[in-house]
Amino acid sequence: MGQRDRVSAAAWLVVRDAHAAEDIFQNVALKAMTRGAQFESDGELMSWAFITARREGIDWLRRQRNAPVCLDDTILGLLEQEWAAAALGQAGSRGQALRDCLEELPAKSRDLLKRRYFDGHACEAVAAQLGTKLDAVYKRLSRLHRSLRTCIETKLALTAG
Repeated sequence: MGQRDRVSAAAWLVVRDAHAAEDIFQNVALKAMTRGAQFESDGELMSWAFITARREGIDWLRRQRNAPVCLDDTILGLLEQEWAAAALGQAGSRGQALRDCLEELPAKSRDLLKRRYFDGHACEAVAAQLGTKLDAVYKRLSRLHRSLRTCIETKLALTAG
């Protein structure tokens, strides 16, 4: 709740409607509280919140049909990266460690992460696209999350020591 204005602003940049942005913030807050998801850090939570607010805003625009899209996806993507970096606080070393770890992943793993998080597809859609079972997608994502966390922690420990 301490970042209410920032998350609402992220939604407003997409929808350009203060009331809709407030509704989107409330939906994001509700999702964060009811999904039972656990976040390792405030930065991780804020990154998730910004991405979720953006996607909710795009969904809201699609439902409106008459509302023009104000910013193209490239600009929204750049803003999303900037917000994520600012939310992490340690954007420099942590962000670089994440980029390095992502580059070290096999192409199939990067593709899975891209489909799920960057393209914004639900796990069900990713499973259908890949022709695999939903449970397999969940397991692969879980292993990738653990692997990335370990990789990032290792890289940060090496630069700190």
